Amino acid sequence: MVRSANAYRKTGETEVKVRINIDGEGQNSIQTPAFFFNHMLTLFSRHGLLDLDIEANGDIEVDFHHLVEDVGIVLGEAFLKALGNKQGIRRYGSFYVPMDEALAFCSVDVSGRPFIFFKAEFNRDKVGEFDVELIEEFFIAFASTARITLHLEIIRGQNTHHMIEALFKAFGRALKEAVDFDPREKGVPSTKGVL
Repeated sequence: MVRSANAYRKTGETEVKVRINIDGEGQNSIQTPAFFFNHMLTLFSRHGLLDLDIEANGDIEVDFHHLVEDVGIVLGEAFLKALGNKQGIRRYGSFYVPMDEALAFCSVDVSGRPFIFFKAEFNRDKVGEFDVELIEEFFIAFASTARITLHLEIIRGQNTHHMIEALFKAFGRALKEAVDFDPREKGVPSTKGVL
């Protein structure tokens, strides 16, 4: 079974196309006008071994908010579709990633229940032209539409770029662990029988 899907969203503010292959090799083509965001999504793809194509444009003359949020929404939708019935997956994944002086932690439950805990104190408001507060907005949007429980935390760090990079790498690694197949799991990993 190939776990892949496409998703598309067009609004008065943005247009976003996503293709995802959960069982990929980390190959990607990320094309948005937010170059720092592209870099983070590339890291997420590579470390999560997700093949990922994203093409997005929007009202960036306002700011990057709508673009980043809608990419999170559409990526979450594509991920949920690609995941299918969730039979045989590990369900949980957790990972620490050091990035020089920074240390980030991510824990994921592919639970069917959207929830996010996000704890990070950044030293700057922007990295280049990118508003750092949008990092949390992306993860909120993804967790909501992918219907996952997501905990993200910066344990320590000084360099804002390093801290954000560690978050996206940890997210990719934890999500990969959660969606990998457990050879001993014969059904859905829940006593309820559904996720």
